[in-house]
Amino acid sequence: MTDVFSIARILRAIIDVVCNMVVLKLVSYLFLGVFLSYGLGWPCTLTTVAVFLVYAATGGWRFIRVVIKTAPRDLRALRVLLTLKWSVKKYNRIGHSIPKLFQETVKKYPKKICFIFEDKNWTFQEVDLLTNAIANFFNESGIRQGHVVALVMENRPDLVFYWMGLAKIGAIGALINFNLREKSLLHCVQAAQAQCVVFSEEMASAVADISRDFPKSCNLYYMGSGQCPVVGAVSLDPLLEKSPTYTPPAPITKFTDRVFYVYTSGTTGLPKAAIISHSRFYYMASAVHMMLGLTDQDILYDPLPLYHTAGGIIGMGQAFLWGTTVVIKKKFSASGFWDDCLKYNCTAAQYIGEICRYLMAQPFRTTENQHRVRVMFGNGLQPGLWRDFQTRFGVKLIGEFYGATEGNCNIINIDNTIGACGFTSMIAPFMYPVTLIKVDEDNNITRDRNGVCVRAKPGEPGELVGKIVAGDPLRQFDGYVSKEATDKKVAMNVFKKGDMAFLTGDVLIMDEYGYMTFRDRTGDTFRWRGENVSTFEVETTISKIIGLSDAVVYGVEVTGAEGRAGMAAIVDPEHKINLVQLCKALQEKLPPYSRPLFIRLMEKAADTTGTHKLKKTTLQTEGFNPHKTEDRLFYMNNRTGQYEPLTLDIYSDICKQKIRF
Repeated sequence: MTDVFSIARILRAIIDVVCNMVVLKLVSYLFLGVFLSYGLGWPCTLTTVAVFLVYAATGGWRFIRVVIKTAPRDLRALRVLLTLKWSVKKYNRIGHSIPKLFQETVKKYPKKICFIFEDKNWTFQEVDLLTNAIANFFNESGIRQGHVVALVMENRPDLVFYWMGLAKIGAIGALINFNLREKSLLHCVQAAQAQCVVFSEEMASAVADISRDFPKSCNLYYMGSGQCPVVGAVSLDPLLEKSPTYTPPAPITKFTDRVFYVYTSGTTGLPKAAIISHSRFYYMASAVHMMLGLTDQDILYDPLPLYHTAGGIIGMGQAFLWGTTVVIKKKFSASGFWDDCLKYNCTAAQYIGEICRYLMAQPFRTTENQHRVRVMFGNGLQPGLWRDFQTRFGVKLIGEFYGATEGNCNIINIDNTIGACGFTSMIAPFMYPVTLIKVDEDNNITRDRNGVCVRAKPGEPGELVGKIVAGDPLRQFDGYVSKEATDKKVAMNVFKKGDMAFLTGDVLIMDEYGYMTFRDRTGDTFRWRGENVSTFEVETTISKIIGLSDAVVYGVEVTGAEGRAGMAAIVDPEHKINLVQLCKALQEKLPPYSRPLFIRLMEKAADTTGTHKLKKTTLQTEGFNPHKTEDRLFYMNNRTGQYEPLTLDIYSDICKQKIRF
């Protein structure tokens, strides 16, 4: 114990010395300037040059290099940030809202096409009248400001029409993933505390399965003219036809009020309802618009789910706030992506990483070089695909961004820096207080002797956090509907004693210029053989080896072993995966502790999120137990160094520790 205290005292002494050295260095520069100016009588200009040269020669050249390289980038971002801060402050003062901003857009572009869906067009004026009818109907039905209406429908403009109509009377739409069923679907409705549920004809059977568990006071409405299996549901179509289209009575709002709820994707558990305020909607959509130079002359191709942040906020915001025409797709099609972009004369498009991978896996078609798409923006593009993607498809600008659905940490790459999902200023980091804080081997936050978080240095992995500033709409943390879930995402004493910050749960790495690259989610790492294994890294490696097929990696418990062993689930319906080649490639590309010990070859991707990612929860629960799945299972035979079939007998031997890893 004495040794521990001795080491602690030594470390504290070192820290004090370092701090004193910094102060001493500043004092030295000041003293040098005074001596040259007053002692030797040098003119001010010559003194300044001399001090600058001494500063550069004693290590300051590194910072000078950073300033030269990043000043144009930072000034551009600063201009956008100040514009957004001024706008949000103004809108908050006058009680603005997204519907009111949409009204201004309608006045500018009444006859211009707002949305395109399956070759049907809606002008801005038509969208305004349609959402007025929705607003007036629900207002007359007793829905009031602050009430919640759950929206369960497939990807179609109606979802956008309904939440906008509800927002016009101050009600809140809960945008629910249409892929959910039974327990997950019921959870989303209950978590939102919805007074009503509106569902499309395609979702009727899914709603029917859970409607008996809804409160009796919950009203049910369905869209469509067919027979509805949900008892007590009322058809909306004839009611909306009779609903007046005049401007509904506008509630008194604040720009920080809730406009709708979106849900976390649920890759590691049940979805959580995240609060989207008017100010957050405006900030996210407008930041992308300004940073990437989008205009009202652009036509945006949006094949993403409208119940998520990227498609539903950043995509729809281009239309509602800036007058950009948006093409909405019912579902993403790799074979039809560039055909659609050419057909609709699109100049911008959205993506998620999986979409880029699917497009790269497609055979060549002439339309991929005939389109006018100049910019694509989204998140999750693998660094290894980035340059090849731009070269093949001729997209000049990739706007990779990072933005937690519920948080205040939003960063974006605006200059095609490959692999970066955004940046923070190294010249004036206080202007936008997001940073990386050090985490230990178990991804727990590291703090100094004063209890304040330790910032990660360039090249060190750290969790991305954003400072919470009360009263600042851009820096506040709206969180979730659940207060308990919200509290778990807030840390104290991060930048300094007494402050608070939002914890993203994501680990990134920053270089010396402030560019950040995504490394992993803290919940998706696991420890094996004394080392942390990054699932993102292993998934990316496997994806490249097997030719861009779907694959996820996760940790599974093995009897008698400490930590979790790696397991990879790969979609292989045509039985094309060559495990011998896969094993050889993994040995070449990954360290021993990162190589999966178990392989699961799936006939189909049974469970995926709305953004096409395989869910890990079910896969982790089933593990490598052949009793729980009919998929082909394999294990790494340490004697042969190859993946071999995992039979019931082999499974039994592993559980009995007759086979060890």
